[in-house]
Amino acid sequence: MRHSPPRRLRAPALSAAILLATAGVLVGPGASPVLAQAAEYEFYVSPTGSDSGDGTADQPLQTLTEAQRRASEAAAAGDGDVAVNLLDGTYRLDAPLRFDENDSGQGGHTVTWQAAPDAEPVVTGAKSVTGWELDDAATGVYRADVGTGFDTRQLYVDGVLAQRARMSLSPSDISLNADGISIQNQNLNWLSGLPDQQRIDFLAHLTWSTRITPVDNISGSQATLQQPAWDNNTFGWDTVQAPFVGPKFFLTNSKRFLDEAGEWYLDANAGTLYYKPLQGQDLANTSVEMPRLESLVEVGGTYDQPVHDLRFSGLTFTGTSWLHPNSSDGYANQQTGTFMTGTQEHRPGDAFSSCSRGCYGFEGSRNGWSQTPGAVQVSAADRIAFEGNTFVNLGSMALGIGNDANAHSTGVGLGAHDVSVVGNTFTESAGGGITVGGVRPDAHHPSDQRMVNRDIRIGNNSIYSTALEYLDNDAILATYATRLTIDHNYIADMPYSGIGIGYGWGANDPGGSQEYVDRGLYDFQPIYSTPTTHTDVHVVGNHLVDTVNTLWDAGCIYALSAHPNSSIEGNFCDGTGQLGMYFDEGSRYFSVTRNVMMSTAGQWAHGNINGGHNTGNLTLTGNYSTSSDITGIPNGQRGNVVQNNTVFSANNIPSGAAEIIDAAGPEGDASGPASGSVRGTGSNRCLDVPNQSTANGTQLQIYDCWSGMNQQWSRTAAGELTVYSGSSRKCLDASGGGTSNGTAAIIWSCHGGTNQKWDLRSDGSVVNRQSGLCLDVAEASTANGALVYLWSCHGGSNQKWNLA
Repeated sequence: MRHSPPRRLRAPALSAAILLATAGVLVGPGASPVLAQAAEYEFYVSPTGSDSGDGTADQPLQTLTEAQRRASEAAAAGDGDVAVNLLDGTYRLDAPLRFDENDSGQGGHTVTWQAAPDAEPVVTGAKSVTGWELDDAATGVYRADVGTGFDTRQLYVDGVLAQRARMSLSPSDISLNADGISIQNQNLNWLSGLPDQQRIDFLAHLTWSTRITPVDNISGSQATLQQPAWDNNTFGWDTVQAPFVGPKFFLTNSKRFLDEAGEWYLDANAGTLYYKPLQGQDLANTSVEMPRLESLVEVGGTYDQPVHDLRFSGLTFTGTSWLHPNSSDGYANQQTGTFMTGTQEHRPGDAFSSCSRGCYGFEGSRNGWSQTPGAVQVSAADRIAFEGNTFVNLGSMALGIGNDANAHSTGVGLGAHDVSVVGNTFTESAGGGITVGGVRPDAHHPSDQRMVNRDIRIGNNSIYSTALEYLDNDAILATYATRLTIDHNYIADMPYSGIGIGYGWGANDPGGSQEYVDRGLYDFQPIYSTPTTHTDVHVVGNHLVDTVNTLWDAGCIYALSAHPNSSIEGNFCDGTGQLGMYFDEGSRYFSVTRNVMMSTAGQWAHGNINGGHNTGNLTLTGNYSTSSDITGIPNGQRGNVVQNNTVFSANNIPSGAAEIIDAAGPEGDASGPASGSVRGTGSNRCLDVPNQSTANGTQLQIYDCWSGMNQQWSRTAAGELTVYSGSSRKCLDASGGGTSNGTAAIIWSCHGGTNQKWDLRSDGSVVNRQSGLCLDVAEASTANGALVYLWSCHGGSNQKWNLA
């Protein structure tokens, strides 16, 4: 379920006026207000400006490329800071913005790209889709002409990532073989008659991986899948034919599959987009954005001439689609956005059966894996800052920092130095939030020391309800970096791990790993005698909610390999579908103290010590958990110290745990989206779900306030008001997307639509973003059971509320 709020256990009473500050002015929960930075050289840009203008606020430029040219010329003088101020509007790019050494601040000065005062500029790689016509009255599908010469894997409707047309396959419907799929269910024989078969994908969600294989052809009962994608998706671990948990299978991307509201299909050859609207959705008043670019911003120089002294502030980055899975490589994911490409030299001919759960030849593939690129990319760069931006509706990982060269459009990877990512929001994208570091040998044992990623801070960000298609992505993944701090972030509603640190399964650490001696890895790479670049990593004060809610073999905080001089401290993990802290293969040298693990489905801490792993040297002291279970980290063995940890009940939180909980998450005026009862000013009664119902469509009422969960509402960073938790969580919803007086206020499964977004105004009114109507108690009643509707805002006491 999207947009999970943190379940704050000791939220203070907040009026709507205070909430306006925390939800409307701040970029992310607890972030500082974004203020435009003055500079000696100022340029203004507006989508309605002119590139022949002088670039002032009165005569702004029109394009970002012209602004970039002028900023570069000004910076070259080296005698002052430069600011490019983006005025209100949407900036639609025809090509990514690429920044190199020539775009850098010079002489100790900085070039800043920022929102102008009071502006909310949007930088997008998408085009707006309009001109909808009914295509089929029987199915309710609409169509629009969008032109040809491009492709996309994503579509964004009212800010929500829409579902590509798909059909579910039961494992009993098919059997898998070395060539693809054998269709066992005779009711599916119609699949062989589908047009454009090579645009169809076979999608599998497995234990810890999402895998995509394009179809080559469907003949009779056999669907032959494209190579090398199918070979690579059936080679190694968590393969399609032998997952440890699951699987879930789908066929996607045929018009014939377009049968559910909210689905879409693009006929790229004809240039026609098809979409089946949600109930109550009027396409004449609906924002539909179709990506045309794979990346938006590419910050990258060379090791000799790195890009430097650049700052991005207050911008929204949106509207991309990553197209590599369309290729014959598909998406052969191995773990956390890292995937296999090309024909594998050491794959044996019988690998479908002999290598379905690892084999000698698979070890020879590891050093050639690729990484998912970021929509915004930073490499070969010094002193780069992202502050108070929003990353939303992106088709891959949102922000990639110092990844391998294959994940950077500049062709130069790694080498990210002094990078700060502070106070940003990441949500509603196909991939995860932030990836720091690479996975190939130069990432962990660089051939040039300038490749080392170092001195990086990821702090005070909100990352939630993302990795919606590539479920294997983390909110934050850091593979190899020197001096990295991940602190005070809010992370929620993630299908896999919340924070992942380290890579390599311990095999690249000094002396190697007996496990990988046994597997034969070192026939393909050396046993290193020197440490990796991964050291001095600190994960501090983060608030994580509802992680590992779809895949498996993951943790709220997940680690691999050695982490010298590293710590995990003061984090609050509130609900995770498997493990709290997961110290997987080779995890070592952590100081783990003062963390709170609440409602973990598995152990609060687990170390993988199977086989010849070097997991150990872990110091776990002063932690709090609602579970007593801890495995693989024996006190006094393997160099471990496990002492003075406290098991507690969620109904009786120790003061030490409460202090950690209160301090976790973004710092600043707000500690995250607030929660509590919503009390009517006129009635002194609370917004209530009748009879504690969890059924979609239940209309709300007011009733005497009490502590029941049917009156406990949480304000999310996305602007929703949610009730209940876990699988029962529902959103306050304008029934049917209604925009007229008398529309019922109901609960409904959270889907991210604007009819579920609410603004809490300073006068105490709660206003629906889609309609502009206020939350209203019928006929100004103050009686128990009075129903709640939406009505034109008039300032009456029956439209005033406090979240307390």
